[in-house]
Amino acid sequence: MKQIVAFAGSNSSTSINKQLVKFVLTYFPDFEINLLDLNDYEMPLFSVDREKTGFPEAVGRFREAMSNADAIVCSLAEHNRSYTVAFKNVLDWCSRIDMNIFAGKPMLLMSTSPGGYGGGNVMNAAKPFFPKCGAEVIESFSLPSFRQNFENGQIINEALKKELEDKIEVFKSRL
Repeated sequence: MKQIVAFAGSNSSTSINKQLVKFVLTYFPDFEINLLDLNDYEMPLFSVDREKTGFPEAVGRFREAMSNADAIVCSLAEHNRSYTVAFKNVLDWCSRIDMNIFAGKPMLLMSTSPGGYGGGNVMNAAKPFFPKCGAEVIESFSLPSFRQNFENGQIINEALKKELEDKIEVFKSRL
């Protein structure tokens, strides 16, 4: 059975991006799912001084999860038009071992936010950068205005739901 590793690029206990990831995972009933929580990969803020003393064990665990995956589903939270500090810190630590963080795996890359741009800034940063980190971004999707378009664990805007479902089908066809 193929394994999907999924995560939200947020450490919030009420992450709307994690809610989006959980919804998308319902479209993969025939896959083994490994849903990561960034809180389980907490580590000190990266610095070259700290690096000299060694790597936190969470770095190895995150890299191992990516390596063991057959595919990755990720939804990025946007803070001040970029990655969250929690996610950026994981990227920084992992990249110091090897830039191939996502281990050449196919990825469904998403974002959402309360605003109408749906995390578009972080998506615009990630789409060209993640391939440099070993992700094969097969499809991307940005859900705008989360609170107006998502209720009871699912997308309620039919046009946006159909758009996402079409992208999920393309993604699945490449696995």
